Amino acid sequence: MFNSSLNQLSTLLSTKKVSSVELTRDFLRNIEILNKEYNAFITVNEELSLDQARIADAMIASGEGTPLTGIPIAHKDIFCAKGWLTTCGSKMLSNFVSPYDAHVIELFNKAGTVNIGKTNMDEFAMGSSNETSFYGPVKNPWDILSVPGGSSGGSACAVAARMAPAATGTDTGGSIRQPASLCGVSGIKPTYGLVSRYGMIAFASSLDQGGPIAKSAADLALMLNVMVGFDARDSTSLQHENEDYTRDLERPIEGLRIGLPKEYFAEGLSDDVSRAVDAAVAEYSKLGAKIVEVSLPNTKLSIPVYYVLAPAEASSNLSRFDGVRYGHRSEEYTNLDDMYLKSRTQGFGAEVKRRILIGTYVLSHGYYDAYYIKAQKLRRLIAQDFTEAFKQCDIIMGPTSPSVAFDLGEKNNDPLQMYLSDAYTAAASLAGLPGMSIPVGFGKKSRPVGLHIIGNYFSEAKILNVANQFQQVTDWHTKMPDIKNSK
Repeated sequence: MFNSSLNQLSTLLSTKKVSSVELTRDFLRNIEILNKEYNAFITVNEELSLDQARIADAMIASGEGTPLTGIPIAHKDIFCAKGWLTTCGSKMLSNFVSPYDAHVIELFNKAGTVNIGKTNMDEFAMGSSNETSFYGPVKNPWDILSVPGGSSGGSACAVAARMAPAATGTDTGGSIRQPASLCGVSGIKPTYGLVSRYGMIAFASSLDQGGPIAKSAADLALMLNVMVGFDARDSTSLQHENEDYTRDLERPIEGLRIGLPKEYFAEGLSDDVSRAVDAAVAEYSKLGAKIVEVSLPNTKLSIPVYYVLAPAEASSNLSRFDGVRYGHRSEEYTNLDDMYLKSRTQGFGAEVKRRILIGTYVLSHGYYDAYYIKAQKLRRLIAQDFTEAFKQCDIIMGPTSPSVAFDLGEKNNDPLQMYLSDAYTAAASLAGLPGMSIPVGFGKKSRPVGLHIIGNYFSEAKILNVANQFQQVTDWHTKMPDIKNSK
């Protein structure tokens, strides 16, 4: 059951072979046993989850169910959920119980899914390893000595370890795709603006985008069908016609032009990752796809541009956490300024402070033009590279991450090396393009390797189809770590 697809679980529920309450209890048991080891969940609330499961069973009984009704879904702890502790992985929000639902949570509630728990994450989504969380690092279920990736590491770990059939995540510079790659699961970041950011605690508003993590492309399509939708409360939400992301899953890909950027296969890519990606591309050739070389000449600029723009937006967004209305407040202070200072000093972790300081610096008088404005101009050039590349190909492929999962603590003292983990994912985020990662094998120490698939704007159905066709002829997405109690 724990290795079942969302479609299979949906069938079991609709045919009354299992109830949502039973299914939820099974996954809650898995979480209780496994979370001690992996630390994938920050908050589990059995009572709230089972209440939702009972509502789901009633929906199914009355014929009002949707394809996902009754299925337990884990939610990244960046999404506000009414009555749930919502921490964003930070001490700053360690006492914040949300009084409202994020739009994404509203949509899943309407679909009749069960919130199985809130997953661990890098503090305020700032990190590539899930080691910056106030609640401790998440461990990779394939090798507990390694990181799961970040910032949605808890969600990726929960799916890989079969503590949840699927999970939500957010992606700013690669925070869905990179942990999906390192944990051997599938994840997609849709076109910027398709998923509402209302109730999703902000990191960098021009980059943040919600998306799903699941075992397969077919599961991701079902999740996107729920998550995507216009929301007037989010000024960046796109009024895009609703579509069925499962519609093209079975379409043959013969004649598909796959672009391989030469910049993605240059210095910095590990040999083991390169071999797995090459083997995946060869499989696509067998399916009838045409392989063409393309160039994204400004790729090397994506990391410096991202780490100017994202911290700049973070410094502004995180100014709201001041200890006044909600969140952590210092117990001892002499005046208002002292309260601000001590509350923020105590409430934020080292990486968050680093990015706030960087962001404040690049926005300050005398540096705004030199850094922030220049980064915005370079962002336009990076987006233009993709526009030109898509004139020669239908989709772009490459590695998701330069290496397999690195060891816990390995890069903690070298932030620049940590930032380079997003070397292949940040560019698509800067351009607002949809991108996804699917498992395509294993590298050093038997740790998973992910293939990065980038599409043009609003081509989610196409890249899901491309991923699904690969998953029809391979079984990498069905592999799971040695979890003793799964069946």
